[in-house]
This record gives sequence, structure tokens and C-alpha cells, in this order.
Amino acid sequence: MTRRPVLLGAAGLAFIAITSLLAFFIEDVPFFGGGTRYEAYFKESAGLRADDEVRVAGMKVGHVTDVRLHDGKVRVTFRVKGLELGDRSRADIRIKTLLGQKFLALDSEGRDKLDPDTPIPVERTTSPYDVIEAFSGLSDTITKIDTDQLAQSFRVLSDTFRDSPQHVKQALEGLSALSKTISSRDEQLADLVKGANKISGALADRTNDFAALITDGVKLLEEIGHRRQAIAALLDGTRELSRQLSGLVQDNQQQLGPALEQLEKVTDVLRRNQENLDRGLALAGPYYRLLNNSLGNGQWVDTYLCGLVAQPGGRRDCAPGGR
Repeated sequence: MTRRPVLLGAAGLAFIAITSLLAFFIEDVPFFGGGTRYEAYFKESAGLRADDEVRVAGMKVGHVTDVRLHDGKVRVTFRVKGLELGDRSRADIRIKTLLGQKFLALDSEGRDKLDPDTPIPVERTTSPYDVIEAFSGLSDTITKIDTDQLAQSFRVLSDTFRDSPQHVKQALEGLSALSKTISSRDEQLADLVKGANKISGALADRTNDFAALITDGVKLLEEIGHRRQAIAALLDGTRELSRQLSGLVQDNQQQLGPALEQLEKVTDVLRRNQENLDRGLALAGPYYRLLNNSLGNGQWVDTYLCGLVAQPGGRRDCAPGGR
């Protein structure tokens, strides 16, 4: 068979090209991909990141694949598996944990099927208020405040309203004292804000650990609930057994009463003759040992008779016997 190097090379290049395309677009292949690809536009990302969950009615149906800026809006690309969205679907960025982790919540609406090439517009999307970013912005703003100038401003206001009514004076004096306190504690407040930033950052880095802790806590509570049901069933069974035993005793009271009385009499007799029983058991030991020796040869009984036969001279010998 003649080989054709050109044909083999072309086939190899075609195979490599097809493999490369599958590697880059494997998620778009219906049988191998991670679901249908959709897009949604938001006014802000609110901390949503790639690989965050996509949920419908609280159930995970996919994940976020990309979050980027596009024409002054945030374009979120996500995949949904096993579900077809309606053409009036809504998308919301919601808070998953107290540490700021987010997830994308979908609300499928509409009679027709949503076209994957048609993004969900901003009018049907909402973003939450990010508390962590707000505190971070507050810390940056506070560090930029000129506390000396603020104190001088309050002092000027106090001097300007010096001839005002008494309650206005007291209010302005309080503001002046507050400005002096803020000015004197400038470094401490800055350190406090920096410490708060570090704490918020550490908590944000430990989001997965807190989520795992909460998940394990839920499993622990579920196991306790299962054990509680088992313990309750055990107590119910014990209560039923007690009731059955009580009924049994009541039904057999006439038979059990005399039997217990006779048993008590027997135990009294045995108690009074305990010394005789102990002595009888002690004496029975040698007797049964000799009996065992006589029966030790199987079906025969060994005996020992002494003085039965008279010998010459009037002497009697002992002779063994057996049967």
C-alpha cells in the first residue's frame, strides 16, 4: 500500500485544528458544555466575580463566567444548565454571606424563550448596596479631612453666634468641643479606621471558611434533629414497654403473688441451712473424688476388699476386685 505524505499531513493538521477549536469552545458544545450562555447588563458589579453562583428560586443552576465593563455598563456573562429562561427574565445581584460574597439570582418570566444572543437589559437588573465598599470609602474620606481646619470652622461659628440665644450657644459650644476632640484624636481615629480596613479585608479573605463553617453547622443541626427523633422514638418505646409490663403484672397478679411468697419461703429455708449446705458441699468433694477413681476404667467398677480371705497362719490378705 502506497503512503501519501501530503494527505496524511493535511489530515493531521485538520485534526489539530479541530482539537484546538474544541479546547477553546468546549463550553459552547451542547453535550460537553456547562450550559446555555447568557448575558446581562448592570449599572455596577457590586462585587460580583467570575465563578460566583447563579441561582433560580434558591437552587444553583450555573455560574458566572465573566464580569467586565462594556459601554459604561457592567456586562455579566453566565451559564445556566438544565433550564430555559423566559424572554422577560430578571437578574439581580444579591448578597450571599455577611462578608460580602455575592451570587446572581434569576427570575424566569415571559412566555417565549430568551434568546442567548439578547442580553438582559439594565431595566430588568438590580445591584445591592455593598457595605464593605462603603466602609472602605468612608475610611479613605475620613483620612483626607483637615481636622485643624474643621476645628477652626467650628470656632468661627461659635464666635459668630455668640450673641444668639442660650440654647444656640450651648449647641455651638458643644460643636466646638467636638471639633477639638476630633482634632486631638486625629491619629487614634486614623489608626482605628486602618484597623477596621484590615479587619474587613481579613474577613473578606475568610469568606470561604465562614461559608464552610455555616454549612457544617447546618449539617450538625440536621444530625441533632435526626438524633432527637431517634431518642424520642426510644422514649416512646420504653413508655409502651412499661405500660405492657404493668398490664402483664396486673393480669397475672393472682398467679405471681403466691409464687413469689413460696419463693421467699424457699430462700428463708436455704438461708437458715446455709452452714449445713456449706459443710455438705465440703464433704461431698472427697466422696466424689473416690467415686471418680472407682469409675475411671470405663465400664468397670473397681473395689478393694481387705481381710476377706484367710491365709495360713491366721493372716488375712486384702484382695482387689472388679465388676
